[in-house]
Formats: sequence, C-alpha cells, structure tokens
Amino acid sequence: MNEITAYHARYFANELTARRTDDNRLSQSLFDANVDLNPHQIDAALFALKNPLQDGVLLADEVGLGKTIEAGLVLCQMWAERKRQLLIVCPAMLRKQWANELSEKFALPTLVVDKAVVNTAMKGTKGAKLFNFCKEQVGSQILIVSHQFATKEMATFQRFSWDYVVIDEAHKMRNAYKANNKMGQAMRNGFASMRKLLLTATPLQNSLMELYGLSTLLDEHLFGDKKFFQREFVRRGNLAELKSRMAGFVKRTLRKNVLEYIRYTERKAVTQEFMPTDGEHLLYEQISEFLRQDSVYALPKKHKHLTAVILRKLLASSPQAVLGTLQAILLRLQKLQETGQSHDELLLDEQNADELENIVQLESDEEENEEIDEISDETQPENGVNASVLTAEIAQIKHFIAFAQNLQQDSKITALLTALQTGFAKMAELGAEQKALIFTESTRTQKYLFEYLQENCYADEVVMFSGTNNDPHSTQIYQAWLEKNQGTDKITGSPDVDKRSALIEHFRDKAQILIATEAGAEGVNLQFCSLLINYDLPWNPQRVEQRIGRCHRYGQKFDVVVINFLNKRNTVDQRVLQLLTEKFKLFQGVLGASDEVLGQIESGVDIENQIANIYATCRSEAEIQQAFDHLQAQFADKIDDRIQQTKDALVDSFDQSVLERLKVMTKDRLNNMQWWFWGVTQFALTGKAQFNPQDWCFLLQQSPQGAIPLGRYLLPRKEQKSVLQGYEYRLNSPLGQWCLEQGLTAETPTACLQFDYKNYPEKISLLEQYQGQSGWLSLDKIVVQSAVENQENLVFTVCDKQGNLLEQEFAEKLFLLPAEVQSLSSLKPNHFVNLTLENVAQVKIKINEENDRLLKQEMLRIQAWAKDQLQAAEDLIKEIKETKREKDRELTLTDDLEKKIELQEQVMKLGKQLRKARNELDDVQDEIEEQELELLKQLKTRLQQEMMVENVFVIEWQIN
Repeated sequence: MNEITAYHARYFANELTARRTDDNRLSQSLFDANVDLNPHQIDAALFALKNPLQDGVLLADEVGLGKTIEAGLVLCQMWAERKRQLLIVCPAMLRKQWANELSEKFALPTLVVDKAVVNTAMKGTKGAKLFNFCKEQVGSQILIVSHQFATKEMATFQRFSWDYVVIDEAHKMRNAYKANNKMGQAMRNGFASMRKLLLTATPLQNSLMELYGLSTLLDEHLFGDKKFFQREFVRRGNLAELKSRMAGFVKRTLRKNVLEYIRYTERKAVTQEFMPTDGEHLLYEQISEFLRQDSVYALPKKHKHLTAVILRKLLASSPQAVLGTLQAILLRLQKLQETGQSHDELLLDEQNADELENIVQLESDEEENEEIDEISDETQPENGVNASVLTAEIAQIKHFIAFAQNLQQDSKITALLTALQTGFAKMAELGAEQKALIFTESTRTQKYLFEYLQENCYADEVVMFSGTNNDPHSTQIYQAWLEKNQGTDKITGSPDVDKRSALIEHFRDKAQILIATEAGAEGVNLQFCSLLINYDLPWNPQRVEQRIGRCHRYGQKFDVVVINFLNKRNTVDQRVLQLLTEKFKLFQGVLGASDEVLGQIESGVDIENQIANIYATCRSEAEIQQAFDHLQAQFADKIDDRIQQTKDALVDSFDQSVLERLKVMTKDRLNNMQWWFWGVTQFALTGKAQFNPQDWCFLLQQSPQGAIPLGRYLLPRKEQKSVLQGYEYRLNSPLGQWCLEQGLTAETPTACLQFDYKNYPEKISLLEQYQGQSGWLSLDKIVVQSAVENQENLVFTVCDKQGNLLEQEFAEKLFLLPAEVQSLSSLKPNHFVNLTLENVAQVKIKINEENDRLLKQEMLRIQAWAKDQLQAAEDLIKEIKETKREKDRELTLTDDLEKKIELQEQVMKLGKQLRKARNELDDVQDEIEEQELELLKQLKTRLQQEMMVENVFVIEWQIN
C-alpha cells in the first residue's frame, strides 16, 4: 500500500503554503528558523503581522530578549509569502550582524549596501547608480543599509514600494517630530504609508514626547499634533488613555517577565591587578606628557584628538601595540623633514588602520564622523615647518621607540597567565568548559598574546578572531573547515561569513582560548564559553556590555566570570573601572546593565570623549579624582534614578497566559508541519531519493532540476539518531519549493481512498470508532484577495455514510494514515453537496467578521485622531480666553499708567486672536472632517476584497 497518495500530498502542500492570518500565520517562518524560539518572540512577531491595515508597529523588548529574532520571523514570513521587497535600516556597525543572523538563523539572502558596494557593482555605468543597483537586487535579497546612508539617499529608497521596512535602534529617531531632526524627518517622510517595524529597547528615556516622535515614524495619524500630545499626556498625565492608544502599536516584554522559561545565569567580576615596572611606567608617563602638548607635528591637525586616543589606548594595551603607530608617525615626520610639506592625513599602516577601526569604531566611509570633526584641534603648527622643532620631535619619537623596544619585562602579559589560571579554576568550580574569550583593542596585541600563549602552556589551544581573519593560522583553520563541509549548505559562499563560522567552530570544538578584537563583540554567539577577559577595557559602557553579551546571553548554562585588567599605577584606569562597575553595574548580577542605563548614553561616544579628555588634560591625582567625581555626578541622575514606574506602565504588555497557549500551539503545529513536509517530499521524490525515516533524512540520487545538488538532506528539528552531515532541507530551499509545487499540482480526481488504521502503530481514538465505516470528504480553499493582503483558509467538510457532519479534526487525523486509491463504490450524495456549501458559507462569515473587526479598529483610530485635532483647535481658543482673562484682571488692578497701556495693547491683541480663532474654528472642523472622510475612504479601498472558493479534491473515505 502506498503511504502517501496524491491526495495526501496535495492537502499537505496546501497546509504548508496557505497564507494564514490567524495564530498559525508564522508556521512557515517558524519551521524554517534555525533557532530555539521563545513564546514571547512568536507573540511579538504575530503582533507585528496582526493588522495589515496598520502602517507599522514598535517592538520594544528589553535588551537580550531577541528583538532581532522577532524581526527575523516577520521577514522570513514575508519572504515565504512572496513579499520580498524588504529593507533593513540599522546602525552601520550592526549591518554585518544583521546579515549573519538572517543567514544563519533563517536562511534568508541579504546584501549590505553602501557607497563602495554600489560603485564597485555599477562601475562604468551611467545614470542613477543606486536606483539601478537596488532595482536589480530588490526581490532577490533583503537589502541592509545604515541609518546615515538611508538618510542621505532617501530620495532613491522612497521610490521603491517596500513590503516591509525594519528600522533598528529606532530611539535614535525619537525626535522625528522636530523639523530640524534630519534623520527622523527623512525616515518619517521617506517611508510614510509603507509597513514598518521599529525596534528599540529604550522607547522612552527622558520625555513622553519621545513616544510621540516614534509614533510619527509609524503613522502620522496615531495622535493629534504635538501640542495636543503635550497638553493631554505630558501636562495632564492622562496615562490610562495613552496606554490604551499605544496598545495597538507598541509591544514590550521585560526580562523579569520571562524568567519562568528563560534561565539567566549570574555575572561574577574578578579584577586582575598588575604593577608595571618603573621602566614601563616611565614610558607611559613620557608619551602621555608628549600627547598633552598643544602643538606637535607628530599628530596631524585634522585628527590630533583621534591619533592621541589611539596612541594612549595602544600604549595601555602593550608595548608591541604602540610601537607600530610610533614607527608610522616617525615615517611621517621624516617625510615632512624631507619635503617641508605639512600633511593632515592620518598616516597609519594597514595594521594600524585596523587598530583605528577597533578602537574608535568609525562608521563606514560613506558616513561623516561628526564626533571627530567636532573635537579636531585648531592649535596646530602652520604650514611653515620649524626645522629645529621638527628635529627635536623626531628625536623624541625615536627615543620612545628605542625605550619600548628595550623594555625587559611586560608586567601585564605575565599577569595574563595568572588570570587564566584564576578563571579556569572558577570554571572547574562551576563545572563549566575550560574555555576563555580574551578581548583586546589592538591587532598587534592580539598577535603578541597569541604567540606568547602558544609558547607558554597553551600550544595549539589558541585561535584569533578579528575583522579580517587573514593571518596564516586562521587561513589554515578556514581551509580545513571548507574541506570538511564540502557539499553542505554550511558553506555560504561568502569568505567573510565562512571564516567567522570556521573560527568559532574551531574554538568551540578544539581550542581553549579565543583572542578577539572588537570585531568579536558583534554578531558572535559564544554561549558555550563562560570566561571572558577584558585584557584592554573600553571606555564606552555599551561596548563593554556588548562584549559580555557574547557569552552572557540566552542559552548560557553557567555563571559568566568577567576578569578585568587593572594597572595599579594608573589612577585614571582605576576610576574608569570603578565607573563601569559601580555606576553602570556592568559586571554583576543576573541581568547586567539595564537598557534604561545604557539607553541614557546613546552610543557611548560622549562618555568616551570625556574620559579621553581626562586622560589628556589631568596630570595630578587630585585633578583626576575631581574630574571623575564631576563625570559621575553628571550621569548620576541618569543612572541612579532610572526606576520610573510610568515607563513600565506605558509599554509593558506581557501576558503569561497568551505565551503558554502559544508555546503549546506552536509545538503541535511544528510537529504537524514536519510530517506534512516529509510526506510531500516522499511523494515528489519517488524514484529520485532514498528515504531514512529513522534519521528523518534522505539521499537525493537524481536531481529534479539542474541547480539542485545531489547528496544527503536533513529535515530540520527532527532528532537524528546519529550525527549526520548534509544539506539542511527547508521549505524555502529550491528543492523544498520544487517538492511543494509537485504537491500543489498533483492530479486528484474524485476517487475512493481506503485508509489503513489496522496497521497504524499509534492509537487514534477519533478514528478508531469509525473503523470499518465510510463516508464523504471535501477539501476546499477559500481565497481572499485585497489590496493589502491575501489570505487562504482550508476547509474540510466530512460526513459519514448516514450524512452526519463530522468535525474538522476527524479529516486532519484521517490523513495521518496511509491510504490506497480505489474506484468509487457509490455516487456523491446530494445532501453532502449541501453540507459542503453550508460549511464553506459559515467560514466565509467568520472571515468577514474578522475583517470587519480590523476595519472597525482602524476607523476608531482615525476617529480618535480627528477628535485630537478638533480638541487641539478648541483648546487653543480656551488658552487664548484664559490668557485674556488674566490680562484683564491685571489691567483692572494696576495703577501704573505705562503698564495699563501695555496691558491694554495685549488685551486688544488677544481679543483679535480670539475672534480669529473662533471664526476659523468652523473651517478647521470642516478641514479635519474632510481629512477624516478621506482617510476612511482610503481605508475602505484598501480593504475591498474578493472572495473565491477553490475545490482541492473530493473523496469517498473508508477506514479498515
């Protein structure tokens, strides 16, 4: 007996591809996702997709709860529904992270677009390069651009009809309602009327007006104008109404809400002190004093501050790190001595350029670095070169180089062995793996540490991770990884992505220590490692938190030990560590730094610049202490007093019962989908593949299409009984799509299906009672088409031989059984035709009721906006009247003639304004009513729909 008939395959394929609007809408993206999903993430993604009439929603989960995953689910579902004009707008430093996450977790194709990419691809072409480039890519890949690039090129991006736009770190545009907010205004106007998903952990930081600003990014008609919002919600504090209005477009879950099913481990801080020798300390002091000079040739005029920061950080990292930069500066000065020409370029070799990116985190070269421009020093030497001063400066740099080269001891690197011993002892105590992640801000220090550890106790146990990963050791690991994974879809074809994967796998499976530059703090998940060493500690709290987040995240089974190096002879270093520990609370507790704290400091550039200024200007210990006291006081109100109940009251929309229901429902749905996809594949690849049901995999021996490779394919989410290598078999893969198409187009004429319950290994009570009986079954598909969204609903109508209507679940269970196609034993009875028509009609009514509910919801929103606008006009009259009454009272009470004249003029002016406002009130009301009617008309047009019914098949059923 054939297990999977064409009828099975057609039903399964329709189930897998149906465009749903219920809680099962995410089925396709959940099935294809290569990530453990939590109920709150599914709930958030469903919230984003819930109402096709909305222009967008804001997802505002606290840090670490997976907003990127939630957005990935939405994008994956859009892709599955063939809505593939998709755009992600995010900070430049997160672009690659987004690309990696979507590729690894959802198998979605992405492309990071910037000026360099476009120019390279469109070299030699004329016309609108960016538009033509995007036109070629949109639909085949998800485009990822930076905030700045999108702002600069918005005229091009708004020419596309995006199906969905994701804006990450949306709080950066919270002042979008202000006319002078360039970025916010660009996003607000450029993506108006397009569906948007805004992501931010900090939707509200200092003022409720920030919520208003974010609302204007989503939809201009969520609230009235800013004056109304200020008056109603900011001044009057009508928070109940505000929460009610926000419920439809803001979704937020707090970390404390999910502790029931997400286990967060603790952070434990350890300080590794080291005492520099007199020689090391003297070199540091001499270079620091040199950097404090107002006017030097060594530091180019345009980038004096930046070069000084680099030198200071490299000096603190290791002597080897600062040597390269000093040597580059020496070459620059010698060239200046030879030519007599002053240069403003920052002359760094390739390795120092990498240092620059690691330390200062410059944005990509299409973006302006405003921070550097603002702090450039203008007190540099004129173009004329003073030969004696230059000669003395060259001698000074040579002295620094010789001093660094002749140092007999590196106290810091010696302390690293102690730190590793301490850390691994902690790991043994906790029962965790003996693995350590070491962060440095210098690629030279990275290489130095690598060689030192290889020679001291850790031979063949160390791997490096940087922005390029081009060193010989990393290349060797990469080549071995390519050979091992040949013929599998682990290889993406992108060398950068594949190198990262190879190095992380090597660290996980073979090495004990990973030494990373700042590139390792982005987009890398290292839950299997719970020892982190900050060999160089950044001054930016967000970068520290980002580092710790590589290990201390969902999935980490052990407490994370964070070891911070501390120079005992450097007062500034001690105060930096104190600030990060005591004020920002980065290193202790279950959750680390809260998003409320980190949200106050934006990108951290401000605090980083202020610390850099302390290093540059303060000489005595008293000056240093005073400067840090001032800095901590400046952040005190932002850090110590962030518990504002208003914030949680406004945007906390957690519902445990909903999440529990989703958890059960999702599991059941995914189990069904595995069976449906397996069944469709068996049907489609009959004669082309060998199937292994024990391991839920198959060996493709004959390709149905030229581009589909032969080999082993593994069904996702099924526990294999043995460790197997092969291609991940996903719904959206070319082979998966081909199999689904075979199922959808299978020939299914009316026939009798004899289902075999007798030999089925499991008990199904619902079917058992009908064993030996027969009846009729029809599968229909209701297709609803509208301007905003298409939807499909599968409807089973099934009855027994006596004509009794059976429940839908009976039909679903029936197709779990294998069947054999036979000739009809009787003609389809007329009463069954009527039953089918009635059943389909009932489902149509439910669909219309749901669409009417959405329409009513949007109508109420538009009416609320119109009411806001009218209220604003009436409030203006009230304000003028109140002000006029106050002036009248003052006029009555004053005896000062000059004051009387001034007040009389004000009263007359207010009277004129009042008459004008009253006269214009009717016109304003008419205008608002016209706008309201136009919006309602547009809404109705968008929801106008056509409903069609397609019969999939009709069968006579028998159960033996």
